[in-house]
Amino acid sequence: MSSLQAISLASIVAGHKYKIGITWLLVAVENLLMTLLPLFIGYSIDSLMVGQYHDVLILAGVVTALVLVAVARRIYDTRTYGEIRIQVGMDTDSRLRERPVTTRSARLNMSRELVDFLENELPPLLTAIIQLLVTLTVLASFSSWLALNAAIAGLLMLAIYGLFHRTFTRLNARLNNQTERQVSVLSALTSSALQTHLRKLKNREVKLSDTEAALYGLIFMVLFGFVLGNLLLTTQLETPSAGQLFAVVTYSLEFVEAALLLPITLQTLSRLTDIRERLNAQ
Repeated sequence: MSSLQAISLASIVAGHKYKIGITWLLVAVENLLMTLLPLFIGYSIDSLMVGQYHDVLILAGVVTALVLVAVARRIYDTRTYGEIRIQVGMDTDSRLRERPVTTRSARLNMSRELVDFLENELPPLLTAIIQLLVTLTVLASFSSWLALNAAIAGLLMLAIYGLFHRTFTRLNARLNNQTERQVSVLSALTSSALQTHLRKLKNREVKLSDTEAALYGLIFMVLFGFVLGNLLLTTQLETPSAGQLFAVVTYSLEFVEAALLLPITLQTLSRLTDIRERLNAQ
């Protein structure tokens, strides 16, 4: 990645597309296997109830493959993203040579957050997307009303986040502004200046946390309505087996878990948008 090129998530991925592509492939395989577990567990329950073990052996094979892929991905990720952080850090510093050392220090740390997102936040996002798609497919196989209930809940959550997006962007910008002042505050060598700085950081973080709490309160209400609705809809299925009931309940809970990851990722993207603008400021 050239030092003259804008530093962003897209440019980092483009500059290391093969290395990152392998991690995404491993993430996709890992999470596809993970999301299929409840379905195979449901099949195993039904098989065991009639004295058969074929589906249990298939389940054991899926679990073994899942463990191998998960371990391999984590070993590969640590080394790959470590090298990418070095390259991004050098590119960032070369763009900021004329800036004060306080700004360079803060933004060098911020540049690592872009790579941290690719390594730590993006895999859960891919997990959430795969879980949501598999959940919608499995629930639709039992009843179209179950899948429709999940789709409505997902759209409501995205609409709720849309109401908070600008607030998150503004609050993250204020937090980043204060972070950039830290080195100059420490250079002042006065405890009162440091205390004021730390208190401002705390206030910025509290406001972000309060906004997140309000967002999650609304989202939890939507998800509670989704789970309650699916429980009621499950009772309308025609003579469901024990395995089917297990699968419906489990996938409904997985939908909740996956759905909660989306606001976290979107909030992080709001922060990274501000960081990207700082790293590429002329």
